[in-house]
Amino acid sequence: MTLRITAALAVLTFASFASAEDKPAPLKKGDKIVFLGDSITAGGVSPKGYVTLIKNALTDKHKDLGVEIVGAGISGNKVPDLQRRLEKDVLAKKPTIVVIYIGINDVWHGESDPARGTSKEKFEAGLKEIIGKIQDAGARVVLCTPTVIGEKKDGGNKLDKQLDEYADISRKVAKETKSTLCDLRKAFVGYLAKNNPDDKEKGILTGDRVHLNDAGNKLVADTMLNVIDK
Repeated sequence: MTLRITAALAVLTFASFASAEDKPAPLKKGDKIVFLGDSITAGGVSPKGYVTLIKNALTDKHKDLGVEIVGAGISGNKVPDLQRRLEKDVLAKKPTIVVIYIGINDVWHGESDPARGTSKEKFEAGLKEIIGKIQDAGARVVLCTPTVIGEKKDGGNKLDKQLDEYADISRKVAKETKSTLCDLRKAFVGYLAKNNPDDKEKGILTGDRVHLNDAGNKLVADTMLNVIDK
C-alpha cells in the first residue's frame, strides 16, 4: 500500500513539473520581443496588423513592464533569408523573446518550380540553426507553424498537403529544440472549418489567400498572445 502511494505521489510530482515547463515564462520588465518573418509580419506592424495588436494588448496589460516590440518581417522571405539576416535584424537588437513566423513562401514559391522554394531538409536544418543561435544568445523562441495558401476546408487547397508537411516539421523542430510552439496552422484550419460555410478560397482570414485581413490579424494576435503571455 505504501509503495502504491509513493508511486502515485511520484507521478503527480512529475506531472506538476511537466505542466510547469509547458507554461510560458511570465513577461518581465525590459523584455524585448522581435517578430521575425516574411510579408505577413511586415504587414503586421500596420495599425491593424497582428504585431501592433500584440503590442497594444501587452501595453494595456503590463503598463509597468515597458515591453518593447520590434517587427522584422521582409516580403518574400523564406527560411534561408532568415538565416542570412539573423545577426543584423534579430541578434543585434538583443531580444529576450523571438517569434518566428515563416514557411508560406518556402512552400508557395516552389509551386511551379521546386528550386524556388525550400526543400523540407533545408527548411528543418535552417530552422534549427536559427533557433540554436537565438537560444545561444539567451533569448526564448516561439516557433509558429505556417498558416494558409487558400482558405478552402478539408484539404481543398492545392498546397494543403505540403503546408501540413511543413507545419509538421515546425512542430517537430519546436519539440526537439525545446522552443514554444505556436500552432497557427491548427488555429486557422479550425477557424475555417467553423466559419467558412460557403468554402470560399479567400475573404475569411485573408484578402488574397495568404495575406491577413483584419480577422486574420486578430486570430494570429490572439493565438500568439496565448503562448507569449498566457
